Amino acid sequence: MNRLIETGDITQQSLERHPLSTRSIFHESDHYSHLMVFPVRVFLALVFSLVCSTIVIANDSALDPYNAYIELYQQPSDPTQISIAIKDNIDVAGRVTSGGSVALKDNIAIRDAFLIKKLRDSGYHISGKTNLSEWANFRSNDSVSGWSSLGGQTLHPIGIDRNPCGSSSGSAVAVASGLVEVAIGTETNGSITCPASVTGVVGMKPTLGLVSRSGIIPISSSQDTAGPIGKDVETVARVLSVISGLDENDPSTKQIPDSMNLDFTELDFRENLSDYRIGLLSSGLDDPDGARMLADLKVAIDTLNGNWVEPIDERVYPGEAEYFVLLYEFKVGLERYLASSKTKEKKLSELIDFNNRNKQIVMPHFEQDIFLAAEKAAENPAKYQDSLIELKDTKKQTLAIFSDNQVDVLVGLTRGPAWEIDYAGGDSKAIKRAKSFGNGGYAAISGLPHITIPAYQIDGYPVGVSVIGRPWEDLLVLQVAAVLETFFRARFPKS
Repeated sequence: MNRLIETGDITQQSLERHPLSTRSIFHESDHYSHLMVFPVRVFLALVFSLVCSTIVIANDSALDPYNAYIELYQQPSDPTQISIAIKDNIDVAGRVTSGGSVALKDNIAIRDAFLIKKLRDSGYHISGKTNLSEWANFRSNDSVSGWSSLGGQTLHPIGIDRNPCGSSSGSAVAVASGLVEVAIGTETNGSITCPASVTGVVGMKPTLGLVSRSGIIPISSSQDTAGPIGKDVETVARVLSVISGLDENDPSTKQIPDSMNLDFTELDFRENLSDYRIGLLSSGLDDPDGARMLADLKVAIDTLNGNWVEPIDERVYPGEAEYFVLLYEFKVGLERYLASSKTKEKKLSELIDFNNRNKQIVMPHFEQDIFLAAEKAAENPAKYQDSLIELKDTKKQTLAIFSDNQVDVLVGLTRGPAWEIDYAGGDSKAIKRAKSFGNGGYAAISGLPHITIPAYQIDGYPVGVSVIGRPWEDLLVLQVAAVLETFFRARFPKS
């Protein structure tokens, strides 16, 4: 595998399976209301959604014109409750958890995922389940982000011919189109930050282990996490404070430092970065638009009295090793999840058979080569162990960039702008026709906190700026993002 895709959660051809779409509709009260959509596009979105969807879920298209949801729930009876959208690979008791697949259409969750219980306990209202790239983009290397056999195609609210990226497509679009102020997504490599960046909202992948994965359909125990996607940094920080913490059923959460403050809401939004030394990542420098944005980013940091340095980065992305780890862990984790689910299929091989029997519905656009590769990978535990060692070395190299350059955070362009939806060639071919740059893969491998905020545009499509920190420095990442958000938001007064 050359590079992994950051939209998927992965695909073999390109580590950065970049964004496909553009922006979104924003309510007048939204901080980024400069992104406008005309009514004709709403009409076209409805038509496009009907054409692309394989199965139509009982949603009111007038309420959800961009097909963000697989299932909308009732509105809250208490108007003071905050509605939050949940990606449909996370268990909500009494509701279907499908992963976007027709194979799991009857998988009614027995209990809430750990993070759902925490949200309910804090007074949040679950507004519904959002669509996603089927199986979190881990079924085929030729997949189309934002498409699932159960939910059809989620649309980008600005350019309906563009892909909203994935795999947390519906969660990002639900926020970007103003249906909710905040949603929950999941990420293995780019599935929160990519759709957030290309739709012009804020998305955060926390430190691995800060948020429980119990009750979530898995890909990789080494890289999976849930995280918030919201209208601004403050909203994201508030939700992260709620969903973080120890879960006895997820060993990764036991690594949370005892001294760590899990209240991430005490942020200073004043425009001042004088207390921070920032490492600027160079991805995008070889593209004219990328170079322009990176030059402007330097000016922004200087204006904010920040100190920056351009680290020498000689890392080589371990795409093959990462891909094999995900393949191996996917079968193990998925079958563990299925064992206690209400699905008939309990093994990956049985899902493969189901897909073959229902090929016209499940595989009209792309096959299931990743599923087949995961079955084969399970036969090679020695290669799995070797791959883990390679990824561990990559994490050491990444952390060394922080220490060697004495930087607090790394900052760069999250990824290029949206690409076209291409059912014939999939994301991998569509990406080749689009601007392709970005950061986040190393953060995913290393379990580092990573947030993206709206900052730039290329041809009217959003390009986010990323802030990446060391493990358990999520508050620091949020703080730097809050300052940058204040700066960039001032450039776009309300329309």
